[in-house]
Amino acid sequence: MGIPAEHARLLRRVTRAALATALFLAAAKAVAWWLSGSVSLLAGLTDSLLDGAASLLNMLAVHYSLRPADDDHRYGHGKAEALAGLGQAAFICISAVLVGLQGVDRLLNPEPLGAQALGIGVIVLSLALTFALLVYQRHVVRITGSTAVRADSLHYRSDLLLNASILVALVLASFGFERVDALLGIAIAFYILWSALTILREAGGVLMDRELPLGISEHMYQLACEVPGVLGCHDLRTRVSGTRWFVQLHVELPGSLPLNRAHELCEAVERAILRHYPSAEVLVHPDPLDSSGI
Repeated sequence: MGIPAEHARLLRRVTRAALATALFLAAAKAVAWWLSGSVSLLAGLTDSLLDGAASLLNMLAVHYSLRPADDDHRYGHGKAEALAGLGQAAFICISAVLVGLQGVDRLLNPEPLGAQALGIGVIVLSLALTFALLVYQRHVVRITGSTAVRADSLHYRSDLLLNASILVALVLASFGFERVDALLGIAIAFYILWSALTILREAGGVLMDRELPLGISEHMYQLACEVPGVLGCHDLRTRVSGTRWFVQLHVELPGSLPLNRAHELCEAVERAILRHYPSAEVLVHPDPLDSSGI
């Protein structure tokens, strides 16, 4: 079963939107930073540049992950999304280090800021565009469950906080509190680093074939056992690859059933799970039960 066409369309659109947003904001922040000299704006510029690189990597990975399964990749190419997540985490770590170092330098060697009105205008625009992108990404993740878009959304969520902090720094600097700019730049650097670790854990879990949440597995077990004719279920295993879930389970059936009837019950279990989890690929193995057990 391939990825639904609607999911593929949404994933392609959202990755392009993220890249376009990052590049536009990087250009706007570059102009504002050049005229103002703000460390916070430099933090925003550095982050937007790395956002652009990460979003480009993300877009390429998502497009690759949407390729159908082939002879060399029988489970598809979905884990390319998790690899993109690792790349994003690396980019974000670099961003955190650069912003932190610049903040420390400006804290030790404070300088007055210029063109503060322009900087404030650019940050307000950044907040609006980033919020709109996050709403769109959340919509796509809810529909597709994409690991890569979820990772992208995490670091754009950190961008929202970063841009809000930059706005506070620029406003306070206009009242003479110029060191706040450097202090907030350093605080933002730590938050960006924490975001990178969150993405790293998410992508690592996918690459290590971490099970789906316990509540989902238990619900799948319940759905299988509710199929009329199924006596029980065991050895339910799950893993994630991109937007696809792979589910394997053993169902317990009467040993006297004809093969055709056993096959029909296995297909009924598969349909029961797919009705609730359409992104899953379900493999059902029948286990015959007789008076002596399995």
